[in-house]
Amino acid sequence: MSFDSEQLKILAQEVIEIEGKAVLALQNRVGADFVRACELMLACDGRIVVTGMGKSGHIGGKLAATLASTGSPAFFVHPGEASHGDLGMITDKDVVLAISNSGETDELLTILPIIKRIQIPLISMTGNPQSRLAQQATVNLDISVEKEACPLNLAPTSSTTVTLALGDALAVSLLKIRGFTADDFARSHPGGKLGKRLLLSVGDIMHTGDAIPQVTKDILLSQALAEMSKKGLGMTTVVDEQNKLVGVYTDGDLRRTLDQQLDIHKTAISAVMTQPCQSISADALAVDALNLMDEKAINALPVTDENNTVIGALNMHDLLRAGVV
Repeated sequence: MSFDSEQLKILAQEVIEIEGKAVLALQNRVGADFVRACELMLACDGRIVVTGMGKSGHIGGKLAATLASTGSPAFFVHPGEASHGDLGMITDKDVVLAISNSGETDELLTILPIIKRIQIPLISMTGNPQSRLAQQATVNLDISVEKEACPLNLAPTSSTTVTLALGDALAVSLLKIRGFTADDFARSHPGGKLGKRLLLSVGDIMHTGDAIPQVTKDILLSQALAEMSKKGLGMTTVVDEQNKLVGVYTDGDLRRTLDQQLDIHKTAISAVMTQPCQSISADALAVDALNLMDEKAINALPVTDENNTVIGALNMHDLLRAGVV
């Protein structure tokens, strides 16, 4: 099959233009019905039950996941399965969000009497406000589009994009009204990189006890280098008699020392260490340690308590292994 590469680019641009215009047109339809839908969801003591067939069902699954991850408990129920037992998942404390572009999807209309019998709010998202689903709903959200991006005006394209955008608008609006925070988001995403960046603390990944590279300020540089080599963090902390941090000595300091042609067997660590130096607390977020390292162009950090006592150490490799970077 032969094709014109330029024609493909033009076709793609047309699709994006059509769908973009459809989403922009949606802005003018966000009004009292949208506010009412948000009110119903905010007042829900149970869960938001999202349902839809076909492409609307795929969008519904994504919306349920977005709602659930942003502070509005939700799950997806397939309307076909609902007629065969899954309606038992819906309780009198829930809200149903039903999606159908036509508003005449048989599988959805079949379960409407049951939803009405439970006497729970029904929010519909349809492209036809005169449809049976829209008319039966407590509130209907208009997802109509002028045309699909499909050149045959058949395949759901613009309509699914608009539905997704309006669903995201619901989720984000609810998120902000609920006061949902980044920490809340992280707690529902503990296994992902984002969760690690928002939840993992320095204390979770730092080296402690004998694994901390540490020397006193009165020893020779050669002894400090032996400690650095043994602990493998590319640095050593330097402490006083009370184990208080007074400085650090790093691989970068070593390069500068060699440039000065100093005798490592006669030079005291206190003469070449970096002081004052950066440190971080154990309860700080690991991502804060990363940001500090980036800002100061360093690869390792001592960890100190409120009395400036050294209680740990970590380097960039620790952050990499923990998935923070």
